[in-house]
Amino acid sequence: MYEILEKHDHSPVTKEFKVYAPRVASKAKAGQFVIVVPWEKGERVPLTIADFSREEGWITLVFLVVGKSTKFMAGMKPGDRLYAVVGPLGNPSEIEHYGTVVCVGGGLGIAPIYPIARELRKIGNYIISIIGARTKELLFWEDKIRSVSDELIVCTDDGSYGRQGVVTVPLKELLESGRKIDVVWAIGPAIMMKFCSLTTKPFGVKTIVSLNPIMVDGTGMCGACRVEVDGKTRFACVDGPEFDGHKVDWDLLMARQRLYCEQEKLAVELFEKQEAKC
Repeated sequence: MYEILEKHDHSPVTKEFKVYAPRVASKAKAGQFVIVVPWEKGERVPLTIADFSREEGWITLVFLVVGKSTKFMAGMKPGDRLYAVVGPLGNPSEIEHYGTVVCVGGGLGIAPIYPIARELRKIGNYIISIIGARTKELLFWEDKIRSVSDELIVCTDDGSYGRQGVVTVPLKELLESGRKIDVVWAIGPAIMMKFCSLTTKPFGVKTIVSLNPIMVDGTGMCGACRVEVDGKTRFACVDGPEFDGHKVDWDLLMARQRLYCEQEKLAVELFEKQEAKC
């Protein structure tokens, strides 16, 4: 169970696994996530389900190599098995006929925005997708996003590919153009989702964000994913992961993300020392 069927290296730090997980795939819906335990004594890693096939029994996971567990996972290869994959967890995206939907994926957020755009388009929504990354090297899945979009805008911060600039620039242009935008989905780093929400707020366009980046345990027991939404405490894993971006206290959320930076750094250093001895 949980065999890695395929592995793709999109960049030195962006990895993709196709994992055999038939029970997860049979119930998976856009917007949901799984908890991955890479090895028996490994930590829990929440990852959004980026794609799935109920018929073939696989799910796709895309992750950044940033900490001890993801460094370990980056060394795995097809044929290796993950110790556990638990899910699907979280509330699925509210897939309805809205009209014109803008789907914004920043960095790793390109992966989870794909199944949402796909499902929204299936039921007749007009999809304008905006994807972006710091550099061309960090962009991935352009063709997959294009296949589920009526329009696609590609950005890079440094101008190495597509339009130069961050994703909020074309988003604002669309809103200012007078075109009727019914809803915006924005998934990516917290800072990107914050500024997408700030961009849409003056126009009164509902903006949905995914708060997966702050999750740890994934069951509501650890409390690490507490977030203030509309003045009330919510848990990203059990109450979300999607919320109204206009109601999220972004400053508090990002402060919480920085709480364990030093511990994470030490864990990576220890892991690298252990690897060097092997």
